[in-house]
Amino acid sequence: MTTAQTQELDVQPTPLALLLLGREADPRSERGVECPGDLPSPSDPDLVMRARAAKEKLGDKVFVLGHHYQRDEVIQFADVTGDSFKLARDAAARPEAEYIVFCGVHFMAESADILTGDDQKVVLPDLAAGCSMADMATAEQVAECWDVLTEAGVAEQVVPVSYMNSSADIKAFTGKHGGTICTSSNAKRALDWAFEQGEKVLFLPDQHLGRNTAVRDMGMSLDDCVVYNPHKPNGGLTTDELRAARMILWRGHCSVHGRFSLDSVNDVRARIPGVNVLVHPECKHEVVAAADYVGSTEYIIKALEAAPAGSKWAIGTELNLVRRLANRFAPEGKEIVFLDKTVCFCSTMNRIDLPHLVWALESLAEGNLVNRIEVDKETEAFAKLALERMLALP
Repeated sequence: MTTAQTQELDVQPTPLALLLLGREADPRSERGVECPGDLPSPSDPDLVMRARAAKEKLGDKVFVLGHHYQRDEVIQFADVTGDSFKLARDAAARPEAEYIVFCGVHFMAESADILTGDDQKVVLPDLAAGCSMADMATAEQVAECWDVLTEAGVAEQVVPVSYMNSSADIKAFTGKHGGTICTSSNAKRALDWAFEQGEKVLFLPDQHLGRNTAVRDMGMSLDDCVVYNPHKPNGGLTTDELRAARMILWRGHCSVHGRFSLDSVNDVRARIPGVNVLVHPECKHEVVAAADYVGSTEYIIKALEAAPAGSKWAIGTELNLVRRLANRFAPEGKEIVFLDKTVCFCSTMNRIDLPHLVWALESLAEGNLVNRIEVDKETEAFAKLALERMLALP
């Protein structure tokens, strides 16, 4: 239908339609999509040289962090690489750096701001680099969930445990209500601690990590777990279901890891005899149950480092990392493939590209602070409390 025909019918496009057409933005899911300046052209052949020059001019004033899922063109300029929490700790260990340029996504930059000094400034090269999982749990939704738990008479028994992949607001809620943060590496330790404090856990925002840790690592049953859906009245759960559950899982997931299926596992085993299937615990439970090995990003890297020459691996995690590992270990005769046939990058992580990095570094080199990520003091205090509880885990 043409615009003229639409006008004749007096049909007004809905906000959702405008969003899908790319003519509007959803301020609740993305923090910003514009740079207050012109980005260099992606085809500029001098981008690498410009990035090096700006970084050299800044010297020790800048510390560039690169998440494992970043593009190679960006990773080459990172002073350190790692997962989200490792990078935030690395930033905190560099108090002399005035600028922390975080090549990752929004919640990671927030964590870095929480853990670094007040005089340090955290910069995210593209403010639109969000995280779909983190955006699946808003402060308003979680507050409403707590009201539901209170009305069911179970809130006093519940300890919140929030995944590192969550907003500063959710981390602050967790700290305020006596809970802790976890990573994919220490989720079991965090849950062990939580069950020493209370009888139930509200696990935010990734249902799969919570379920896999509870069932695979702690011996619970699937019946011990219920899923709270923030888009349904009372989370779609009855009072009896809430009272019987040990794990109350938030209905959130990673858009990348959620793509892997049992069919993916069966297909790769049929195509590559003797393949080892290694997946991230953000994958669905049936995928984790069918895999040979399960672990965090750091675990995946270490497992491949220790793997014997000639071994074959199908990896269920973000494609940038899998491709980088395949290239790294090819000279050792290790065959490494992506678990799924369908190519899938983390789209929001990939928003940090070389033009955005060059723009951010050149702006800082010229004395212009851009795209600063700053968490307000009250939120920071409670979020830091939850992070400190994690750091104190045995």
